[in-house]
Amino acid sequence: MNKSELIEHIANQSDLSKAAATRALDAFIGAVKTTLKKGNSVSLVGFGTFAASKRAARTGRNPRTGAAIKIKAAKVPKFRPGKALKDALN
Repeated sequence: MNKSELIEHIANQSDLSKAAATRALDAFIGAVKTTLKKGNSVSLVGFGTFAASKRAARTGRNPRTGAAIKIKAAKVPKFRPGKALKDALN
């Protein structure tokens, strides 16, 4: 499912127009980005938790040349599914 299919699904399930569903989804994504950028997490009970974690600097390899390169430290987004989401899949 891509973003446009998700918007269509949200619009159909909630009796919203596609434009309103698009705005709602964009607002949700923006809120998650802003919260993670501040270093906080977003928890949706039954669904899961979005959090930012720090990845340390490390040495990697250029796949084309095999030369060692330094990879900078970075913040990366993580998602940990909730129990209800796990149970729904199994």
